[in-house]
Amino acid sequence: MTAPWHQGLKTLSGQLRRGELSVAELVAESRQAVQKVAHLNALISRADDEAVEHQVNLAQQALDKGTAGVLTGVPLVHKDIFSTRGLRTTCASRMLADYVPPFDATVVARLKTAGMVTLGKANMDEFAMGSSNESSYFGPVKNPWDNQRVPGGSSGGSAALVAAGVVPVATGSDTGGSIRQPAALCGVTGIKPTYGRASRYGMIAFASSLDQAGVFARQAEDCALVLSAMCGHDPLDSTSDASGPVDYSAALNDSLTGLRVGILPQWLANTEAGVAAALEAVQQQLQKLGAEIQEVTLPTADLAIAAYYILAPAEASANLARFDGVRYGHRCQQPENLDDLYCRSRSEGFGEEVKRRILVGTWALSAGYYQAYYHRAQQVRRLIAEDFARVFQSVDLLLAPVTPETAFRLGEKADPVSLYQADVFTIPASLAGLPGLSMPAGFSQGLPVGAQLIGPHFSEARLLNVAHQFQQHSDYHQQLPEARQ
Repeated sequence: MTAPWHQGLKTLSGQLRRGELSVAELVAESRQAVQKVAHLNALISRADDEAVEHQVNLAQQALDKGTAGVLTGVPLVHKDIFSTRGLRTTCASRMLADYVPPFDATVVARLKTAGMVTLGKANMDEFAMGSSNESSYFGPVKNPWDNQRVPGGSSGGSAALVAAGVVPVATGSDTGGSIRQPAALCGVTGIKPTYGRASRYGMIAFASSLDQAGVFARQAEDCALVLSAMCGHDPLDSTSDASGPVDYSAALNDSLTGLRVGILPQWLANTEAGVAAALEAVQQQLQKLGAEIQEVTLPTADLAIAAYYILAPAEASANLARFDGVRYGHRCQQPENLDDLYCRSRSEGFGEEVKRRILVGTWALSAGYYQAYYHRAQQVRRLIAEDFARVFQSVDLLLAPVTPETAFRLGEKADPVSLYQADVFTIPASLAGLPGLSMPAGFSQGLPVGAQLIGPHFSEARLLNVAHQFQQHSDYHQQLPEARQ
């Protein structure tokens, strides 16, 4: 028995409803697949047998009663940044290596209510700080297309598990590109909704004004189904969008005739040849489907990385101050005094990249540098948002690269600055709070290439519509790496 994940969740749901496949069989296959790709190091924690069996029984009961939804019985993994009741939540850090939350994050709770079966927690960059999934306390994740290469970060474990065919769906979080970038490097579809669309309650904070939950799946239609279940207003999150639930599947089959798509020559010029060629092919396909292509510019986008790496570390330094070895988290052994307790607990509990960002953020917020750096970075952020607003007066969305290159080798970018450059095309949309989607767009030297769609605020349905229409005329999203062939 092989689950038809490449055919989509609707096909899978149909098989479950007709009794051609049981939830127990489906989940068992997924759990066996986890063993087959253990070398990818993509999973940190697995749900115990009793917890999985309980979820399976509830889903099967709903199917038997005829009350099941399209997501009922579908297995998934959560990025290890989402709190899961009774299941270890580590943020891939020694600081939280033994933390078991007493509650579920809102995203987790809503997908559980939809009948999905949680199998475990996916590996990630420590506290979501990284672009390659190499900063995890539990070791790096490997790209299923080439085990010598990175899957992208920080949601690399989630993307790798979907790409390898282990699960059809995985959650992720995106602060500066952490869904879109690994989706591109692993050849799957990933979407970061507008800031505020998905609740941040129970998602352990990195940079609160940037963090946003999202989803990975093989195709856009599946992302739409999962987003519809997980998004919506949450009174537990003060930044949650107050509008009601949205059916993101409703517009998937809308025509693209007359759609105005902007392209950014300034970005395309800074990509490797294979990436540029894949983007050109996507552009041509969208034109065949009726879209109109226009060249546009974002004059302040080049300042995005500099602004982001002031703002995000500043917020991180404040958010991570709570991990002090006193209330919860890693505590050093036999501290000599309170200062020693704080110093050694944090030094032992945090990895190098997290320490680096805490130091940069604390420095940027200090009295002597706040105006010169943090305040100015906020001004740049506003200018970038205004640039996007101006562009969206003339186009409906942007087609852009996700990364300058395909997946690079593990350990290749030892210099932190070179790693930061990997997010050069994803950070601008994050600073503006805009939705962004990465969809498989082809291959370069055997490695996946992603195409990024960026839209105005609350335009997720349009981005999913464009990706879905493109995927009706391509098969890149259906291809599996050798890890599962």
